[in-house]
Amino acid sequence: MSEQDRALRVLEFTKIRERLAENALTDLGKERCLALVPCLDFSEAVHALDETEEAVTLISYLGGHPLMGFPDVREQVQLAAKGACLSPRALLDVAACLRASKLARSSLVREREDTPILTGYASRITTLDSLENDITTAIISEEEIADRASAELFQIRRQIRSANERMREKLNQMIRSSSFAKNLQDSIITMRGDRYCIPVKAECRANVPGLVHDQSATGATLFIEPMFVVELGNDLKQLRAKEQLEIARILQGLSDRIAPHAESIELNISLLTHLDFAFAKGMLSRGMHAVQPKMNTRGFIKIIRGRHPLIDPDKVVPSNLWLGDEFTTLIITGPNTGGKTVTLKTVGLFTLMAMSGLHVPADFGTEMSFFHKVYADIGDEQSIEQSLSTFSSHMTNIVNIVKNVDNDDLVLFDELGAGTDPTEGAALAQSILSSLLRRGIRTMATTHYSELKAFALSTPGVENASVEFDVESLRPTYRLSIGIPGKSNAFEISRKLGLPESYIEASRELLSKEDIRFEDVIANAEYHRQIAERERAIAEETRRETVKLRNEAEKLRAEIEQSREKSLKKAKEEARRIMENARRESEGILRELKALKKQAATPEHEVQKLKKRMEEGIDALSEGLSEKSSVNFTPPKTVRVGESVEIVHLGTKGTVLSAPDRNGEVQIQAGIIKMKAHLSQLKVIEPEKPQKSRVINRVSAAKASVPMEIDVRGMTLEEAIGAVDIYLADATLGGLNEVSIIHGKGTGVLRAGIQRHLKSHLNVKKYRDGMYGEGEQGVTVVTLK
Repeated sequence: MSEQDRALRVLEFTKIRERLAENALTDLGKERCLALVPCLDFSEAVHALDETEEAVTLISYLGGHPLMGFPDVREQVQLAAKGACLSPRALLDVAACLRASKLARSSLVREREDTPILTGYASRITTLDSLENDITTAIISEEEIADRASAELFQIRRQIRSANERMREKLNQMIRSSSFAKNLQDSIITMRGDRYCIPVKAECRANVPGLVHDQSATGATLFIEPMFVVELGNDLKQLRAKEQLEIARILQGLSDRIAPHAESIELNISLLTHLDFAFAKGMLSRGMHAVQPKMNTRGFIKIIRGRHPLIDPDKVVPSNLWLGDEFTTLIITGPNTGGKTVTLKTVGLFTLMAMSGLHVPADFGTEMSFFHKVYADIGDEQSIEQSLSTFSSHMTNIVNIVKNVDNDDLVLFDELGAGTDPTEGAALAQSILSSLLRRGIRTMATTHYSELKAFALSTPGVENASVEFDVESLRPTYRLSIGIPGKSNAFEISRKLGLPESYIEASRELLSKEDIRFEDVIANAEYHRQIAERERAIAEETRRETVKLRNEAEKLRAEIEQSREKSLKKAKEEARRIMENARRESEGILRELKALKKQAATPEHEVQKLKKRMEEGIDALSEGLSEKSSVNFTPPKTVRVGESVEIVHLGTKGTVLSAPDRNGEVQIQAGIIKMKAHLSQLKVIEPEKPQKSRVINRVSAAKASVPMEIDVRGMTLEEAIGAVDIYLADATLGGLNEVSIIHGKGTGVLRAGIQRHLKSHLNVKKYRDGMYGEGEQGVTVVTLK
């Protein structure tokens, strides 16, 4: 067994290959997975890792495996290329392979820039849709060919069905005949072989001419094919022979069509096998929650929260480990079953997986090095046949490693120097490690020897590491700590297990003062390290909680800000709506004011003052300020009909026409305008005495300026009703008798709404649709009171 094969076995890479093969869809893919070995070239390894990353990306994007299983049809294709006639089963397998090829190409050949490797493989696949469809159309199953496989086959089978029907019809006529039925044991038709027969009594044999094909166990019944059926049966047999010849011709034709594409199909199989292998790597990566490690060639390893892939994910303890930068040799110490060997195997297995293009179960930021070879001396490999002890077996491997190792290799020793005298074993181990250190070879070793702990403390380029052990529970924690040597804890474990204190004290006396002091220093350093680790964990938890609270507060602030912006937007939209209504109302008032000015010589400054006040109120609305009036007033809780009020935001006075409705809105007569306002916008005032001269002047002025019609086309119904109210008030004051409202025909919404409003209007006597020449249904003619 070569050193490489030994490393693959002892580091359990073979089990990783088996898990990889479980994710393959095809037998060819499984074979490829089981044959996986580390790459021999750095660029090849990086390419393989990129390929795995693309597979993970596509699986995530597509929501599952993009391929389908397919049979290995290379042998069948080669036979077809030589002119052989393939069986229906073989042709169906070829069609399945072609279908898998089409699916792979359609799934993977897309306009994606992040999967160039796998897209490149899929783009080389040849699709043969016509051949696949012809095979699946002609062959229903491996035992049945479709009638429509050819026109000739369809015709032959139609003739076969017709011949069968004729035979059964004649036989039925025979057995239903009362004169003939006395010769039969039963009035049935039965099959013997592929021949139609009837059961005839043995003593009536002479009455039924034909061929005897069988008889009953007692001999009382003979199964005879009547002579007239024999002739029809021979014809049927010939038709069946023609059917088989036609089927053979169809199968040969399909086989001949495969022959020109033999190379393309074989290339498809090769590409599909590689894609199956690539997606098996992707599925394994997802199953292990693995990441793509960064690769280097300088012997630097940095594993972040690495987890051994063969240990239960719910039980494995993640470890952080680094090697090859500040130190090239790492010595791991600690109690038995504490996880030293697992750590050693994790590093070796991660290295082999990364060099083979597999992702490693660790966190992002993990970095692995490409090594020429990985040497591992792990486990007890006694050889009874060669009469080798544990120490001899280990030393044989170590000798081979030391002899063949190169600067670009990784070396892993488990319990280096164990199995012999501790003093000599420690000396040998230190000598071997010193030799590898001088050559700059990346080395990891586990040990119990205190001499090696001291060696690591005093030698540049060598670092200690330890695995924790909880003395209270007598259980390992499996946490790895780099920089602090481990303590074997033999005395503490023995005390917990019940060994008398006298034995433990006697054992301590046998140790040298230097050994005791060294172990105490290690224990003290480990104690303080664990305290610092716990405090760091508490600080980290506090930090995470703080970040969580900060994120929640930020989220709440964003939600409040979004709610505020939404409320502000809604308020501004409402203000804009009120502003538009007010603007239309103010325009009507301004028209009245102009008429008053002409008629009664109202002072210009009074008109300008009122106009300015209205414009200021409208501008305030447009800025969304209508909700907070600068005027300090207390709105009434309710108002009475006839009461005088001021519409504060418009600066306009009016008289209440109706009590507040359930929404708090009141109808108000402001001059000649009827409008609605909310109680919150009103202020009760003392009523003003009417000025008769202004009313008289206003009427005469209005009569001269009011047009005979109003055009509300293009307005909404609400806008149109407001404009009509203003116009009818002007027309009434102007002394007009009949006016026209132009609303257009359109959908009829304006016409119906305006006429519904006119029914209850105080100034309207009657109304009608326009007649021919007046605009018909596009105009409503109103007669005023």
